[in-house]
Amino acid sequence: MAYEVTIERTAECPTAVVKASTTWRDFPALWPKLLDEVWAFLGATPGLRTDGHNVMLYRRDIREVEVAVEVGVQVTESFLATGRVVPSTLPAAEAATTVHTGTPQEIGAAHSAVLAWSSAQRRKLTGVSWEIYGDPDPQTGHFDVAVYWQLALAGR
Repeated sequence: MAYEVTIERTAECPTAVVKASTTWRDFPALWPKLLDEVWAFLGATPGLRTDGHNVMLYRRDIREVEVAVEVGVQVTESFLATGRVVPSTLPAAEAATTVHTGTPQEIGAAHSAVLAWSSAQRRKLTGVSWEIYGDPDPQTGHFDVAVYWQLALAGR
């Protein structure tokens, strides 16, 4: 699949998340449990989510062994933490972005496309990336995923 990578200036967006530190190997089994916690919280907190989408934010370490993750949902405003569900935000940043239209298991290709683009453009990345999951098509269940990588400020 060919990906078109563009630069976008993103706006800060409040989220309800569960934060964790994990490895890429363990993450596929972990994220559904974290997301279930957020949805249980949102179900008990009417009005905090109107049309927000599922999100995953990643902060990578330089060794690429561990990753700090935030798994959650876009919400309308900040709130008081309840248990492991805490308020956070998707960053206001200049970001390289693309849209993944394949299966969720193939989303790594979208990330690889952004990494290749940033290398070709000689743009440094901060190590912070995030995904915003679109609404599923009622007929097919298919959904697109917007992939973002925060670009470092020029000269850094």
